[in-house]
Amino acid sequence: MSQGKRYVEAAKLVDATKLYETEEAFGLIEKMPKAKFDETVELHVRLGVDSKHADQQVRGTVVLPNGTGKSLRVLVFAKGDKAKEAEAAGADFVGAEELVPKIEKENWFEYDVIVATPDMMGVIGRLGKVLGPKGLMPNPKSGTVTMDVTKAVSEIKSGKVEYRLDKNNIIHLGIGKVSFGTAKLVENYNAIIEAIIKAKPAAAKGQYIKSVAVTTTMGPSIYLNQK
Repeated sequence: MSQGKRYVEAAKLVDATKLYETEEAFGLIEKMPKAKFDETVELHVRLGVDSKHADQQVRGTVVLPNGTGKSLRVLVFAKGDKAKEAEAAGADFVGAEELVPKIEKENWFEYDVIVATPDMMGVIGRLGKVLGPKGLMPNPKSGTVTMDVTKAVSEIKSGKVEYRLDKNNIIHLGIGKVSFGTAKLVENYNAIIEAIIKAKPAAAKGQYIKSVAVTTTMGPSIYLNQK
């Protein structure tokens, strides 16, 4: 497949044989020809673990210091005072059992993250088949099953992201927008890399971080020197 003119110009700036230092890599992104929209900067981290083994899973959350540049819509499953708390915290949608048929039968997915109080998990369990494949099931490990809905909603709104391995043992994550500039992207990058290093499973042997690359939505990959 032939690449567009803008991609070709961007690729000329990148030495595919080189491992770039962090600031240099994000500086290159800033110099690349701009798209007609504010591209997302994506991070791809290949780890030396085997995600097929439960004791080698790598998963967690981190609040990016400068956010993601994307405004996430939050749905909270809660009742009573917790529902009021969620509304006060800025949740976009709040409800309980009445939302089940709306999601199941009307294909309602106008939200990016679901938070739930523990007592609502029995209700949400009925939606596992539709929410699971979309990665929307709330999970205690990612802080989305909690009684502290105020904290959960405010963290998500301020730039909390979840990272997890795919079946190829790679973490893929949006860490900001091209418009952020080098300094803010470096801060976000450092926060997520630090979190991934801290999440190293005890069962992981050998080299933990195999490779790190950053790319824009429509740009070439830049490989980083991750010591």
